Amino acid sequence: MSSSPKKKLVVLSGAGISAESGIKTFRDSDGLWEGYSIEDVATPEGWRKNPQLVLDFYNERRKQALSVEPNAAHLILAELEQHFDVQIITQNVDNLHEKAGSTKVLHLHGELFQSRSTKNPRLVYDMKGWELNLGDKCELGSQLRPNIVWFHEEVPMMEPAVELTEQADIFVVVGTSLVVYPAAGLVYYVRPRVPIFVVDPKTPELAGSTKYVTFIPEKATVGMELLKETLLREYV
Repeated sequence: MSSSPKKKLVVLSGAGISAESGIKTFRDSDGLWEGYSIEDVATPEGWRKNPQLVLDFYNERRKQALSVEPNAAHLILAELEQHFDVQIITQNVDNLHEKAGSTKVLHLHGELFQSRSTKNPRLVYDMKGWELNLGDKCELGSQLRPNIVWFHEEVPMMEPAVELTEQADIFVVVGTSLVVYPAAGLVYYVRPRVPIFVVDPKTPELAGSTKYVTFIPEKATVGMELLKETLLREYV
């Protein structure tokens, strides 16, 4: 007797899941990110004005990311691959989902441990260490920049993220209060009657019917443990 295919569990993760591993989020401190103005380090204008500052900033973020480990919430998502076809869509640029063992991770806002060409954005390179400097160039001879989607830039991975969301049998939101667009809008692409679980201490306002939405108002590590029990009990 053949077993039925695994249900598709699509997860939208945000800064709250990484915060418990010690990665700070800019939204915790009034538009500052680790003491820097967002305009200075996370916009194309900031890059044009002072690329050295931007490179230094992301070098520090990489060093920090190398020093932290996935937490229980990341590990639970990786573990759920035993029971579900898990696809993670993350707003985070760190690699903690991958470190935890998740195998299908789509990064909406880019990846901290990648650089990309300033001449051709399709030229993307994996980084071995944490340092990216002025003078580090792509094969076309142009300066490399962090492969991060900055404010005022298009989000090229939105389309594949929407497609994944539309395929979900179960949709989970963890560590985000659904205020950062366009990512927050993904929840409205979930098919009717597909169950949605929202794990975040701040319960977001969801427009329309919340009949199929379950809110778990806990931080990611606590909430994911509760959610795991529900998912294994009701959907496996």
